Amino acid sequence: MSSSPEYGLWPMVIISSLVFIVFAFSFAKPKTSRDWRSFGAFSAFIVALFTEMYGFPLTVYLFSGWLTKRVPGLDPFTHSSGHIFEDLFGWGGNPHFGPFHIASYILITIGFVLLSKAWPVLYKAEQQHTLAITGPYVRIRHPQYVGFVLILFGFLLQWPTLFTFFMFPVLVWMYARLARSEEMEARKEFGIVWDEYARKTPRFIPALRQ
Repeated sequence: MSSSPEYGLWPMVIISSLVFIVFAFSFAKPKTSRDWRSFGAFSAFIVALFTEMYGFPLTVYLFSGWLTKRVPGLDPFTHSSGHIFEDLFGWGGNPHFGPFHIASYILITIGFVLLSKAWPVLYKAEQQHTLAITGPYVRIRHPQYVGFVLILFGFLLQWPTLFTFFMFPVLVWMYARLARSEEMEARKEFGIVWDEYARKTPRFIPALRQ
């Protein structure tokens, strides 16, 4: 038995959730009801993630019987067992250095870098009432949403839960829908300039050749 609690750390749940939600809010700046719905869904994902990571491991609890059969000797109520993908694939050792966890670090880092580079360009374009077509917007039309999706997918690889597993595709759909709505508004405002930019620049996945 560990001398320190591995769950029930509710202050950690609150602090971690607030850090990521406030950070996301600083980039998203929701204005319309559509924006607030997508931001609310993102916030729910983050709260559910950290609730199971530090509060109560509901997913591990529900699947504890199945997990212990698949992974003999597994103690489902230790913090390390919350890294379910590492357990199921039997990588062994410290799960924080397993391939899924390392991949999650990479995705989350890329997502944050993308957001940090996209936001100044988008903010300047909004202030000047022009199109955002520099920085990461040279490669893709919606780097801010791609950044959010990469962060969410990184967390999903690191600590999958029932709620986040089903919430992730919903969030991807919401961001895709939000992106298309913004494109319609941009086309009305910028006309042929937008059409030319959209013709040359992929929506979400950058082309191998610019």
